Amino acid sequence: MKSGIVALAFLAGVGTTLVVAQNQAAKPNPDSFYKLGPDSQVKEGVPRGEIKGPFMLPSSAYPGTQHTYWVYVPAQYDAKKPASLMVFQDGHAHVGPDGGFRASIVMDNLIFRREIPVMLGIFINPGRTPQQDEPSAQRGWGDGFTNRGQEYNALDDKYARVVTDEILPEVEKTYSISKDPEQRGIGGTSSGAIAAFGVAWHRPNSFRKVLSIVGSFTNIRGGHQYPDIIAKEKKKPLRVFLCDGRNDLRGVRNGKYDATWDWYLQNVRMKDALTKKGYDLNYTWGINNHGGAFGGQILPDMMRWLWRDAQKDITDPDDQIERSLRTPGLDH
Repeated sequence: MKSGIVALAFLAGVGTTLVVAQNQAAKPNPDSFYKLGPDSQVKEGVPRGEIKGPFMLPSSAYPGTQHTYWVYVPAQYDAKKPASLMVFQDGHAHVGPDGGFRASIVMDNLIFRREIPVMLGIFINPGRTPQQDEPSAQRGWGDGFTNRGQEYNALDDKYARVVTDEILPEVEKTYSISKDPEQRGIGGTSSGAIAAFGVAWHRPNSFRKVLSIVGSFTNIRGGHQYPDIIAKEKKKPLRVFLCDGRNDLRGVRNGKYDATWDWYLQNVRMKDALTKKGYDLNYTWGINNHGGAFGGQILPDMMRWLWRDAQKDITDPDDQIERSLRTPGLDH
């Protein structure tokens, strides 16, 4: 009798183990719950901007390398009126109409509805030598075969020089861009996000708005030091939107936990440091993995918040311009 009870208990234990194993095997990918929304889709009747490029520019900040970039020009652009500006790192991943971010489509929709100002977009790929492959959807974002790691993750101002002293002056030869740093934003994903923060941190007189998706504020090249740097330095006039996920890379390396390599923890530390210092900050945490699933879904909201000053409070019921859609060729 006792052996029968033991056998049943054993079988029950096996059954429990099988159920646990099945549940673990069936655990969904957190990223599967994030989908691009309506503002990331092409809409009938919305004027489409043009994507110019790719262009290529040799770099003096990183001799021997060159940067490929694209310029997004909204349909409402008027050369007589200096446009606002948004710069994205890892340009190939953010610019196109078929990827996980579709920033140009987002900008089309939000500009048309006056939710962000008329703005140009510059989408910059990591630097590479002429012999190295260009980052792409097929080849990857550039880690290991371009200058991405050195440019994006270092804490020096060399990459800021690429943006402000090399590419931006080249684009200004063709397009009229506002000189007001409040009208300039910069963003990116992963290492591209810490790079964006670094550009604004080193050049606050050029960029005041930062968009960070799963930012790599980790010890790739000392990025985990930023919260301490922020605490020590004088507050800068920056507006920052952070987003990350609780399933981002959590710092387990070679079987051991290292907090300096915990993406989510370091983003929380950035949030705490910026909050304590009184920065104009917004942040949100999802359950996403490392990547752009969550950030792609909320990119329109991040853009609206960063550029909320463009949404004017209308008290005059006769103000027809601010109540209308922004049509090319009309007063903006």
